[in-house]
Amino acid sequence: MALSGVEIFKHLPKTNCKKCGHPTCLAFAMKLAAKQATLDACPDASEEAKAFLGAASEPPIKGITIGAGDKALKVGEETVLFRHEKKFVNPCGFALAIKDTDSDIEAKAKSVSDSEIERVGQKLRVELIAVENASGDPATFAAAVAKAVAAAPSAGIILETENPAAVEAALTHVSSKKPLICGANADNVEAMVNLAKYAGCSLVVRADGIDAVAQLTEKVVGMGFKDIVLDTSARKPKDMVEQYTQIRRAALKKGVKALGFPIISFAVNEDPFVEQALASVAVAKYASVVVLSDISQWKTLGLIALRQNLYTDPQVPMQVSQNIYKVGDAKEDAPLLVTTNFSLTYFIVLGEVENSKVPSWLAVMETEGLSVLTAWAAGKFTAAKIAQYIQESGIEGKISHKELIIPGYVAVLSGALEDKLPGWKITVGPREANALPAFLKNKTAAA
Repeated sequence: MALSGVEIFKHLPKTNCKKCGHPTCLAFAMKLAAKQATLDACPDASEEAKAFLGAASEPPIKGITIGAGDKALKVGEETVLFRHEKKFVNPCGFALAIKDTDSDIEAKAKSVSDSEIERVGQKLRVELIAVENASGDPATFAAAVAKAVAAAPSAGIILETENPAAVEAALTHVSSKKPLICGANADNVEAMVNLAKYAGCSLVVRADGIDAVAQLTEKVVGMGFKDIVLDTSARKPKDMVEQYTQIRRAALKKGVKALGFPIISFAVNEDPFVEQALASVAVAKYASVVVLSDISQWKTLGLIALRQNLYTDPQVPMQVSQNIYKVGDAKEDAPLLVTTNFSLTYFIVLGEVENSKVPSWLAVMETEGLSVLTAWAAGKFTAAKIAQYIQESGIEGKISHKELIIPGYVAVLSGALEDKLPGWKITVGPREANALPAFLKNKTAAA
């Protein structure tokens, strides 16, 4: 049973030194109990306390790192069943499945390197390549892995084979990249664990169903190996939802250590729309690695957006920095628009201003990441605050006019803004961002 904050507090130094980043030892203990901190943040904890509290401070789902370097993928360490309770910690990874019998291995692997997109200020991509030993031949498998690594050096690698000889052959090309070995079953478990230990890699433990996976996981842990990823062989959406949810609930609510590991899900399907649906289920229902047969942009864009939305903090709006942004080759006579620093608002407005082909200045104001109407209702996007921001921003030294375009949804602020900004003309822009191109073009033509 997990320890309470008070029980943990009894084993802390009780010096309230604040070295852990919390105001008191009791506050730190509460964070440990809630799985929102780790004991290593306390530099003064005794060895006895570390030994006693180690399990209490560990996340109920173990963290696993696939790959090496600054683009390594970390999964697991989740502490909640629902994202509104806190947040999901480590976003799941996507993997492109490649067979070692494919004739275009390099091209497919390169598509993983080229998959990066930018959405609301974040760089998002497909992180992994899952090379399958479809040939059954270790040498062919090792050659395919080498080709994939050469074509996509920054991608993480999954060695998809249950043949220990094939894994051993492939590791000669990829051991330094710390691949995910996939996987160990009841027949090969000892050989696979020994290979994973030798190479310092993580290992997929595969069986049919939750009970069988738990039994095999206990055996692997008993062999002194814990860098585990689970595969229950669920391939249908009903099975995915049931089994992945039961695993997550058992690990978080019941403390079942044999299931306290990340999950890998194979969403591969001949029908691309079925595959998209399977992958969406896997992302939403706790899979930490999702394997796909195709990463066409139409498919991955939706999946990446879904992942990004699920793994943001629901209590902290995504936001950009307050600044005056130059759009296009804006000169001193370019229009000046103001909006809030909610990321989605900023990138939508920015995109529409760019679509207009009218060079402009975009004043993004700090509103704690709230959208225009929400910020106005909360008193963070008022005439007084907008006026203060414009006056302190230095924009007057960059433009030859004194005209400010405000969002149409806060047209009510125009009169007060003119009072707060003497000499300025306040123009009410469109209510919706998609009307900005026509608005800016008409305004430029009339000038």
